[in-house]
Amino acid sequence: MNKEEIEQAKHYYQILEENITELSVEEQGKPYRPCAIDCVKDFVYKELKRQFDECEGDLDLQYTKYGRSEYFFADIIEKGRVYEMGYPRCLCPTVISGFTKAPVHCECSRQSILYVLQKLLPDKEIEVETIETVLSGSEKCRFRVTVQ
Repeated sequence: MNKEEIEQAKHYYQILEENITELSVEEQGKPYRPCAIDCVKDFVYKELKRQFDECEGDLDLQYTKYGRSEYFFADIIEKGRVYEMGYPRCLCPTVISGFTKAPVHCECSRQSILYVLQKLLPDKEIEVETIETVLSGSEKCRFRVTVQ
């Protein structure tokens, strides 16, 4: 792609995301879900699954042991039920490459967390709430997770 084509693609992406912001919060997840899954299914999910299995399906143990890295953090708010997790900086290649700056794009991260936890805990109801994100002006991305 030449520079003009890249700028056209960025503009197209910006228009899409501006229109996504007009959808309900529930509907916003639908266009991001397939991309979120594609982003995490190979490496991220497999590594988190390895950790989860090593910790015998105990998220509290997993987050105590693996909940801090340069790429991810997880804090236990209420054992077995409520967690805060996220990223110390934006790690999204679409953001880093300059294709988007829209805060609604962080729905992709929310969907990726939801996907991974639904795969790890298929018999539980998982809720993921966005607390703050880099694209909304914060220094880090934080999500509140409730497991029921």
